Amino acid sequence: MQLRSQALAGHLAQGLRPLYTLYGDEPLQMQEAADAIRAAARAAGYGERQVFTVSGNYFDWSSLLGAAQEMSLFASRQLIEIRIPSGKPGKDGSVALQRYCEQLNPDVLTLVHLPRLDRQQQQSAWFTALDGAGISLRIDPVERRELPAWIARRMGAHGQRVAPGEEGERTLAFFADRVEGNLLAAHQEVEKLALLYPAGELGFEQVEQAVLNVARYDVFKLSEAVLSGNAPRVLRMLTGLRAEGEAAVLVHWTIAEDIRALKRGRDALAQGKPLPMALREARAWGPRERLFERALPRVNDALLTEWLTAARICDGLVKGLKHPEWPAEPWDGLQKLAVMVMRGLK
Repeated sequence: MQLRSQALAGHLAQGLRPLYTLYGDEPLQMQEAADAIRAAARAAGYGERQVFTVSGNYFDWSSLLGAAQEMSLFASRQLIEIRIPSGKPGKDGSVALQRYCEQLNPDVLTLVHLPRLDRQQQQSAWFTALDGAGISLRIDPVERRELPAWIARRMGAHGQRVAPGEEGERTLAFFADRVEGNLLAAHQEVEKLALLYPAGELGFEQVEQAVLNVARYDVFKLSEAVLSGNAPRVLRMLTGLRAEGEAAVLVHWTIAEDIRALKRGRDALAQGKPLPMALREARAWGPRERLFERALPRVNDALLTEWLTAARICDGLVKGLKHPEWPAEPWDGLQKLAVMVMRGLK
C-alpha cells in the first residue's frame, strides 16, 4: 500500500506493519524516514537488526530467506533491512522477494531500501509483491517552489520563524536560493540557525549572515526554470553550473531540446491535434507538462524559427566557432539563448 511520506509519523503512531519499502533519490528524507521506522521498531521490541546489501549478481538470496524464518538468539523480534542500491534484484532476486512476501514472519519487521524507480520497475512482480505485503513510501525531492515552505516548517520545529508578509517571503526565498538542490545542506543550515539564535522571529539580516551559498544546480532543472520564465533563477543556475564545471554542451542540449519539443508540439496543434496529443508528441510529461501547456499557446512558427536559428549559432559557439553578432564566450551565448526563450514566453 502506498503511503505519502508526510503521513509516516501519524501512521507509525498507530502501529507497525510487517514490511516497509522506501524508494527515492533524496538522501536526507530517505534517511529520516528509515530512522523513524527504526525508532518505532525499537520501541515495539524489535531488539536485533540484520542488514543485507544486494550488490552484483552473486547475492545469496537463500541466506535472506533463512534469516527471516530463524528465531533470534538475542531478541524475540528482529528488524531485517534489505538494501538494493541498483533497484534491480535480478531474476533470482525477483523470485526470492516474492517468496519472502508470501511467508512474512510475524516476529520480523522488514525495511527495504531502493533508489528512485521508473514506471516499469514499479510495475514489476517483485515490487508489486513488496507493495502488497506492506507499506511503500516514494520519497520525492523537494522542488524549488516547495523549498521555502519546507524551510519554514523545519525552522518551526526549533521554535523559529521569519517575519510575516513580504519580508518573510524574501527571507525564505533568499534561504532557498542558497541551498537549492542540496536538501542536506538546507537541513544543516536550519540546524545552524537554531544554534546561533534563540527561538522566535528571525530577520533577513540574521539569516543572510548565517546561511552559506551551498546550492547545487541540476542542468535538467534549468529547463523548468527557462520554460517558467524565472529569469533571476535561470541566470543564477547558469552561473552555478559553470562554476561547478558542468559541460556547456549539455546545457546547450537541454535548452535546444526544449525548443525542438515546443516545435513538435506546435506542429501537432497546427495539424488540428488536441492539446493532450500535442503534449505527448512534444514528450512533455510530469512537471514539464504544466509548463508546456502554458508555453505552447504563446509560441508561433516565426518565433520558433528564430529560436532554432539561435540554438544552431549557440551550438557553434560551444564547439569553438565564432559569430559576429554573438558573444565569443559560450556561456554568455547560452545566457543569451535562455533569455531569448524566456522573453518570447512572456
